[in-house]
Amino acid sequence: MFALFVVNLNKFMATIATLKKGQRAVIKEFSTDHVPLKLLEMGCLPGNEVTLVQIAPFNDPLYLNINESHIAIRKETAMQIEIEILP
Repeated sequence: MFALFVVNLNKFMATIATLKKGQRAVIKEFSTDHVPLKLLEMGCLPGNEVTLVQIAPFNDPLYLNINESHIAIRKETAMQIEIEILP
């Protein structure tokens, strides 16, 4: 499995695609050009908590819990959403 990190001010930023099963994080930022409007409507917004529930076979899609909404998103989209991993 590959992990994607975005370099921002000499600091590594994780994306939803880098989460491990059961790991929690807070959504930091993303470009609305790369994230479908439907995800925004379902609560995929900066400041909201996200938990990786399950990874489908072949590592795509990812099954997430975002503010009590259960959604599945493609790994390609997950790589566009920066997060801060919670302890």
